[in-house]
Amino acid sequence: MNQTRGPVSNFILHHYRHFNAAALVDAAAGYERHLEEGGKMLVSLAGAMSTAELGVSLAEMIRQGKVDIISCTGANLEEDVMNLVAHNHYKRIPRWRELTPEQEWDLLERGLNRVTDTCIPEEEAFRKIQYRLVEIWKDAEAKGERCFPHEFLYRLLRSGALRDEYEIDPKDSWMIAAAERDLPIVVPGWEDSTLGNIFASYVVKGELKAMTMKSGIEYMTWLAGWYRESSAGKGVGFFQIGGGIAGDFPICVVPMMYQDLGWRDVPFWSYFCQISDSTTSYGSYSGAVPNEKITWGKLGIDTPKYIIESDATIVAPLVFAYVLGW
Repeated sequence: MNQTRGPVSNFILHHYRHFNAAALVDAAAGYERHLEEGGKMLVSLAGAMSTAELGVSLAEMIRQGKVDIISCTGANLEEDVMNLVAHNHYKRIPRWRELTPEQEWDLLERGLNRVTDTCIPEEEAFRKIQYRLVEIWKDAEAKGERCFPHEFLYRLLRSGALRDEYEIDPKDSWMIAAAERDLPIVVPGWEDSTLGNIFASYVVKGELKAMTMKSGIEYMTWLAGWYRESSAGKGVGFFQIGGGIAGDFPICVVPMMYQDLGWRDVPFWSYFCQISDSTTSYGSYSGAVPNEKITWGKLGIDTPKYIIESDATIVAPLVFAYVLGW
């Protein structure tokens, strides 16, 4: 037993010896080594990681400086806050595979939006945030301010307007931890989230202007500047949970600078790990092996590369536990 590590880490080291289990240990040790050598780390969140309450471990990673920037879908951005203020109203359906179309319709009529086995309560989650956030959007527009989606949510959390509504321990909210650190976040494709849809509805009604919300192109150009400033020395690593736009958007900032801007001094991502249960087939990005990214100018030949082919809701907390020494 390693006396400097906690029981979870020691369990992993003792039992996880082969196959995907060994890949998890290798990736976690690589993450830890990257930070110890002075590197920074981007974590990308796809899927429904916030509804899966990944914040229980991710928030501590953020507080301890183990994460330097996050790229996430609009759903993950908002659903951590929704869980924060409406957790007691969520409904879990263990036998969700057996639901009939009629039962699914009944959930809709009851205002319960299902994500696999978990239903998010529309009124308690979406609307509770919407009413307060719309005021923040309109106030910013009246002052001629433009902000990114995550910056508006940071304002809401820092205002204290939701504090009396918390239904979980705020230390388990990764957005609370991120707001406290003013952690950089990029949210590609925010428009397809619930809050993105709500914002668009106010634009259609003429109550808000689209330009009040900064765009995905502005996220990319901001990220280019951040990467240039942060990639000196050991460089920036990339820890990708799932696939999709949350991963592909930020990883493309390197070939954009190297190929499209001609900045030949831009270093590749200096660590890469992907957790995915997607298989390599038919052009799948989520299932592509890391070496494919070399051909796109995202990773170098010598970049440490790991892929853990498993369920991220199981694997990510274990990797974080290892890095945290739990």
